[in-house]
Amino acid sequence: MSVKEIIKNEIDKLPENLLAEVFDFIQFLESKRDRILLARASQELSRASFKKVWDNEEDAVYDSL
Repeated sequence: MSVKEIIKNEIDKLPENLLAEVFDFIQFLESKRDRILLARASQELSRASFKKVWDNEEDAVYDSL
């Protein structure tokens, strides 16, 4: 049995008044995942811009620290 099936079985056992909390938690997890993906995408998009600042001869002495 997969984890997804186990979770579905557990959800089926819950009383109706707890399902809203489960739904809220699922939305929280999705939001957290979206924030992480957005942060990673932003980092990747800014990499080229920052490369000019980070990779320069003047600051090369700090690369070995």
